[in-house]
Amino acid sequence: MRVLCSSTLIGEFFVIGFAGLVAMKDDSLAMSTVWWVCGIAMVLSVLLCGTITRPGGVQLGWALQIALVASGFVVPVMFFLGVVFAVLWWASVHYGRKIDAIKADWAARQEAESAAT
Repeated sequence: MRVLCSSTLIGEFFVIGFAGLVAMKDDSLAMSTVWWVCGIAMVLSVLLCGTITRPGGVQLGWALQIALVASGFVVPVMFFLGVVFAVLWWASVHYGRKIDAIKADWAARQEAESAAT
């Protein structure tokens, strides 16, 4: 699960950065505000890569997905990209857990086979 979720989060890191570049062109937004918000979100996305397997890591990832969709009120294309990344996040968590279960089952069978011989 960690690899799939981390890949999604790193993709979001770049999308948040590019959304910041687009938001900078809005005259009603202060450049410092845009970069503080984008910078915090980008750092959070990278830090979440290391906390995915810890308690609350997946929930923090969902909070980031909600924030990404909500950023569509500032950069409208982010409604679409936020939903795309939310679906990718769901798939990463869902299939990542399945892969982890399969790996654990395979490792247990390999250990049982090696103990039997």
